[in-house]
Amino acid sequence: MAGHSKWANIQHRKGRQDAKRGKIFTRLIKEITVAAKMGGGDANSNPRLRLAIDKAKENNMPGDNIDRAIKRGTGELEGVTYEEVRYEGYGPGGAAVMVDCLTDNRTRTVAEVRHAFSKHGGNMGTDGCVAFQFKHCGQLMFAPGTDEDKLMEAALEAGAEDVIANDDGSLEVVTGPYEFSAVKDGLEKAGFKAEFGEVTMKPSNDTELAGDDAVKMQKLLDALENLDDVQEVYTSAVMDEG
Repeated sequence: MAGHSKWANIQHRKGRQDAKRGKIFTRLIKEITVAAKMGGGDANSNPRLRLAIDKAKENNMPGDNIDRAIKRGTGELEGVTYEEVRYEGYGPGGAAVMVDCLTDNRTRTVAEVRHAFSKHGGNMGTDGCVAFQFKHCGQLMFAPGTDEDKLMEAALEAGAEDVIANDDGSLEVVTGPYEFSAVKDGLEKAGFKAEFGEVTMKPSNDTELAGDDAVKMQKLLDALENLDDVQEVYTSAVMDEG
């Protein structure tokens, strides 16, 4: 893998996410609503809700919006009923793609997702065809030059599962999905602020793409992420920008 790939890909993805701020409130409200519906409105006893609220606050969502979303989830306010659905498939170069949706119309959603795959050189697969290639976890990325020994000590102290040193010098702290917030807080107290952090589905192996395949793959990811019912898109693809 090109030395810069891991770090460059994370930076690139973060930039694209920042550019889509307009859609992020809608997605966060849906996630808060569903989390509250499934596990109750108390963030202290509902780790999924706690994560969603933390993410909403990081994106400067007003407290009123958060409270209303929780109340819609618990039934105190009227609201649309969403169901969770996951679609799996392959993109150009055989890269695994997993698409998590919250929808009030499954027929519409599957048609839109299938269309995006077929239009951009991918194909939808059956349930479970790629899910085994991903691990649900928290991921915190630290820039090249971060002190590995000190970070590892602080991360393990905070409850992290692993610290990975990448070829490009960047460091990656892996946590359990619901330990993410606590580990992030612990690391910040120890003086380590991540450049990028999220709870994600982390691929066990990267699929390196370059040239035409990389361009097609980015178009597929953009098309999927632009669909209203799509919450998150995960892929094993690593695009070489060199």
